[in-house]
Amino acid sequence: MAFNGQQLDDGIVDEEDETPSKLPRCNKEMPGDFGSDHQNEAAAAAGRAASERRTSNSSARHRKDSVKKTRPPFPWFGMDIGGTLVKLVYFEPKDITAEEEQEEVENLKSIRRYLTSNTAYGTTGIRDVHLELQDLTLCGRTGNLHFIRFPTHDLPAFLQMGRDKHFSSLHTALCATGGGAYKFESDFLTMADLELHKLDELDCLVRGVLYIDSVMSSGPLECYYFENPTDPDHCAQKPYPLENPYPLLLVNIGSGVSILAVYSENNYKRVTGTSLGGGTFLGLCCLLTGCSTFEEALEMASQGESTRVDKLVRDIYGGDYESFGNMMSKEKRESVSKEDLARATLVTITNNIGSITRMCALNENIERVVFVGNFLRVNTLSMKLLAYAMDYWSKGQLKALFLRHEASSTYRHGALGGSYATTL
Repeated sequence: MAFNGQQLDDGIVDEEDETPSKLPRCNKEMPGDFGSDHQNEAAAAAGRAASERRTSNSSARHRKDSVKKTRPPFPWFGMDIGGTLVKLVYFEPKDITAEEEQEEVENLKSIRRYLTSNTAYGTTGIRDVHLELQDLTLCGRTGNLHFIRFPTHDLPAFLQMGRDKHFSSLHTALCATGGGAYKFESDFLTMADLELHKLDELDCLVRGVLYIDSVMSSGPLECYYFENPTDPDHCAQKPYPLENPYPLLLVNIGSGVSILAVYSENNYKRVTGTSLGGGTFLGLCCLLTGCSTFEEALEMASQGESTRVDKLVRDIYGGDYESFGNMMSKEKRESVSKEDLARATLVTITNNIGSITRMCALNENIERVVFVGNFLRVNTLSMKLLAYAMDYWSKGQLKALFLRHEASSTYRHGALGGSYATTL
């Protein structure tokens, strides 16, 4: 089990107390002593019972001490450092004893207050309060799990904050995954005096997705699909039980796209991927519309109409469509809006992902497809497009599945898996 750069064993084996138990010796017959065999046996039995109680109490104390020794010190963090966003999960303990509170150093209290009393950090850091998981049991402790994100280009500011709050006095290493864990490793060391305990990104992704589903035992199911995704009046989210998830196709849409075939928690493979993902969408939108953020690009796309940009193949033969085909006409180029261009870009990228996913599902003979990733954060448009595409191309055999925490930020599954995956 990995926590804050420490590797822990999944199980704790109680060692036997090596100190021999001292049983009371049988009374020797002395002058005036009327001891008998049954009295001696009773005394011996009483001695054995007392010894067993002492041994049991000793084992309990040993087990408790062993847990405390192997459990990493607070604070508990996990990071997924991607090409566009840094995703961070923070476990806030809620079962702190009075003794622990007295022993806490001021640095630890300061970090906890700062992270939990704010929903924004600087101008770009955000804690998604609506995603918080409360009363979660993790590594024997009860607390809340917080989800925090900020742009990767603001990582230096995060490192400076860690330095200002003397984080390295509490830990010397942090669990991290994602390409940035390698790219920025030297920055963590030089700017914040922290080493990164790097974990496999795909392994963290798989474990994080399974973990988030397993802990959502109360309330609505974590997994869902869209019914009637193209009908605004009748479109609805429907719960989907994920008790027996295998095999499943896991499609992670971030800056690029990775598609994994998952056969069990520890048995999966990367089937394929594409560089045309969220980064392509945002880059093209910035180029075509002048927008500067992902949220701005999505807002523009929600107000646009892609058919003004895309040439419908039925205009020629009848049938499908041709992305950006109308832009070959100067007249039509002059009539489209920036919102139309943003919408057409979103549709193009999303449909391409859906098409590749469908082919992978067919080749791998998998009928369950789960979409995750930063591209789907606050992006209901793409989720409904994927839902329609999966249903249409598979003739109703495939459903595009999503996760409730994914709708806004289960792209943090990599961070979740990075610090807590082995608790699955």
